[in-house]
Amino acid sequence: MQEQEREYETVRAEAADGILTVTLNRPEKLNAFNPQMMRDLLDVLDAADADDEVRVVVVTGAGRGFCAGADVSSGGASFDHRKAGAWHRDTGGRVALRIFSCTKPVIAAINGPAAGVGASMTLPMDIRLASTSAKFGFVFARRGIVPESAASWFLPRAVGMQRAMEWVATGRVFGPDEALAAGLVRSVHPPEELLPAAYELAREIAENTSAISVALSRQMMWRMLGEPHPMTAHRLDSRIMSQIGGGPDPTEGIESFLAKRPPAFPGRVSKDMPAIYPWWQEEEFRPFGE
Repeated sequence: MQEQEREYETVRAEAADGILTVTLNRPEKLNAFNPQMMRDLLDVLDAADADDEVRVVVVTGAGRGFCAGADVSSGGASFDHRKAGAWHRDTGGRVALRIFSCTKPVIAAINGPAAGVGASMTLPMDIRLASTSAKFGFVFARRGIVPESAASWFLPRAVGMQRAMEWVATGRVFGPDEALAAGLVRSVHPPEELLPAAYELAREIAENTSAISVALSRQMMWRMLGEPHPMTAHRLDSRIMSQIGGGPDPTEGIESFLAKRPPAFPGRVSKDMPAIYPWWQEEEFRPFGE
């Protein structure tokens, strides 16, 4: 993958066997998030979506932390965006929205503390696994700010309003067992077993499924969250099935199943998506209230 030839200031990107591992790489700062990390992550995600060899993205942290939150080394002015006024864009939100629009499934392997944006950036990731040494904190109210990374949209959908509001209103830090019980994470693993578990799941996707099917399904699932009636989903899946049902990937899926052999799906997300894709009109940023 071309990503292996690129160098980033704040992340590492390494690809093997269809899996791109993105490692937040500021271990001396517990991988604290800064504008450069935003730029690096946006570039990595753009490159991953453009590379048909990448089937799954796994995100983890270097050292003992996943991401300790925003880098506040500039002190009390860390969140002062008054010069930008209404046109300020939350940097964590730009990453969250880019993850939301990905055509590849994204798995979080949360290896240590994940606080503030370090926790909220994982919410648009599709599956979250945690180490026994992980900790979580939606600590915004304890810093005098509000949830960012579009967490007010993602978090209640992940764990329900009651638990989301408890975590946000108290800003307390909690462990992986509470995260598991609430459904924030899929599973909890000893530190040495976290990445192997994430890779096992990633390989299950990469080795057995159609890239086009997964890309379409990912967007169908996320974008149906805001629809008021299942008829919208029925209309959409009917149209997609009418466009792909007789194509090469479904043919290969059936033939490999009947022949009891592993599938070799020929479809490529870069050039073989059905005509209906994308079926939504992309939202553009504009100041709230204007």
